[in-house]
Parts: sequence; structure tokens; C-alpha cells
Amino acid sequence: MSELLRRYGIGLSAIFIALTAFWLLMLVILPDLYLFENSFRPYLPAVDVGGPKDFYSFANYLNFFQTPIHIQVFGLTVLFASVVTAICFALSYPIAYYLAKVANPRDVATLFLLLLIPLWVSEILRCFALFIMLSFKGPLNMTLIGLGIIHDPIRWITAYNSLMIGLVYVYILFMLFPIYNAIQSLDINQIEAARDLGSPWWRTHWRVIIPHSKPGIASGCVMVFMLSAGSLFVPSLLGSTTSRWFTEIIQQWMFDAFDWNTGAAYAFLLLLLCIIFVSIMMRVFRVSLADIAK
Repeated sequence: MSELLRRYGIGLSAIFIALTAFWLLMLVILPDLYLFENSFRPYLPAVDVGGPKDFYSFANYLNFFQTPIHIQVFGLTVLFASVVTAICFALSYPIAYYLAKVANPRDVATLFLLLLIPLWVSEILRCFALFIMLSFKGPLNMTLIGLGIIHDPIRWITAYNSLMIGLVYVYILFMLFPIYNAIQSLDINQIEAARDLGSPWWRTHWRVIIPHSKPGIASGCVMVFMLSAGSLFVPSLLGSTTSRWFTEIIQQWMFDAFDWNTGAAYAFLLLLLCIIFVSIMMRVFRVSLADIAK
């Protein structure tokens, strides 16, 4: 606070604080509190709202545990969001290390520009483009057939295959950037000292680089998991007839059945899952919430 006052003065600092407080209160806290309160109330016609039938209960939450298909979809969402997080880490870590410690510093800006270009396009358009790429007679299959790699087209859009590809494609940068920032802060002398002492490359990463990068890895895992589990556009556009995502069920409760009360209960169950995942990441990587938020 003192740094903010010193840099911008009392007037401008007050505006910043007021705008931030307005954003948190009006666009985050109050809507969430409204949904949380409604999640304990039954879905009723307008004439019955506030009447004797309008009382608080756990019926909307119990409805989830009494519906096996919803429990199954919830479990599959957790499973595949975790797999997407693991894939994003496996792909992002070597790229982040290369950008931070191997690539020529003069080329890093250009490489980052190439990585950031997809973010200039909206998520919906990127999903539509990926849907065209993965279609049965789309550019990907035709290219692979033309190169002689495959003889018959592959059905990419089946089960959860296309959904996982889309989630990795859309959210991988949210894993890459935190890991890159963490690795970049590592003194190169520590890596060179490990090599001079005879440490093989894999042990250097396991004992030196990864422990130093734990806050970035935890932050990336949290963001990718939460964005994947809470994604709606990607499952809607790239999901197949045999894949279901938990957010689609929430959308159906709210916009198809117009039952915002049950939909709110399901949404807070998803929020509880994300809170549990953040807690697990903090315990596994032994980092604090402040480290993840950096």
C-alpha cells in the first residue's frame, strides 16, 4: 500500500483501490453469494417464490449424489482435466527450459511472439479451427495421407480424444509461462555447478531445476486444471457424442431446464473440487498460496 501511495499519490491510488474493490464486490463476490444462497432454495414458479414452499435445504446438492450419470460425468471431468494438466506440463517444461536457459536471448522475444499469436484469436474461433483440422476429411488427415504416414483417415473426433487435444491446445500457455518465469529466475551457476560435479542431465533437472521451479509448476497446474475443468466452449465444440463434461450439465440445468438453483449447486460442487485441487497442489509442492499467485 505504501509503495502504491508513493508511486501514484493519494488521488490515483484511491481510484485504483476503488475500481479494484468495485470489480471484486460487484462482479465476483455478490454474484457468487447470490448463486450460493439460491443453491439451497428449491426451483419454484415465480408466484411461489417467498412462499411456504420456498425454504432452505440441501435438496439441490443431494440431487447430484442421487444421479449416477452426473457422478460419472463429474469423475470423468476430474480424470481428464488431470490428464490434460499432466500433458501440458510434459510439453511445457522442456519448452520453458529451452526458452529460459538454452535459446539465444535475442531470439526469445520472437519465439514468445510466435507462442502468443494464438492468444490474439478468440477461444471460440480457435476451437472451430481445430474442429476443421481434426474432421474426418480435414487438413490433418489429408496431409498425413499425402505424406504416406497413414492410409485411411483417422477419426480424431471420437470419445474424449478431440476434447483433450483441444484443451491442451487452448490452455498449454497457462502452464508454459509460469514455469518459464520460475526457471528464468534460477542462477545459471547452479546448473553449471551440478554439471561440473558430474550430475547427469536428468538428475540436474530432478534435484536443481524442478525444485526451484515448484511455485511455477504448481501455479501452472492449478490454472490449467481449473480452466480445463471449468471449460465450456471446448467441450461444446470439440466433444463427441460419447463425451460429456460437467460444465455442460451445469449449462443444461441453467439454460435448458431454467433451474438456476440446481445449476448453482452443481457449480459450487465444481468450485469445491477446484479448491481441493489447489490445496493438494500446495501440499504436494510445499508452496504457499502467495507462491501460486505470483
